[in-house]
Amino acid sequence: MLQAQTNTIENPAYYDTLINEVEAAKFLGYTERALQNWRVRGGGPVFIKVSARSVRYRRRDLIAWADELAVTSTSAFQN
Repeated sequence: MLQAQTNTIENPAYYDTLINEVEAAKFLGYTERALQNWRVRGGGPVFIKVSARSVRYRRRDLIAWADELAVTSTSAFQN
């Protein structure tokens, strides 16, 4: 009997599946409001605009965005 693949990290599509703003905020450990602000002001993760009122994120893009922010010390951070 075949098992349906679930949305888990063992599933190769897990990182490319589109997730909504609530899930993306939870994945990153930020608020939905933070994601909304970044979409308006820039500087946040890449997102996909599905319609005028609907955006989605790929986990792969969220991870890449967080990786770009990684630093080894506070002196490495430049404004």
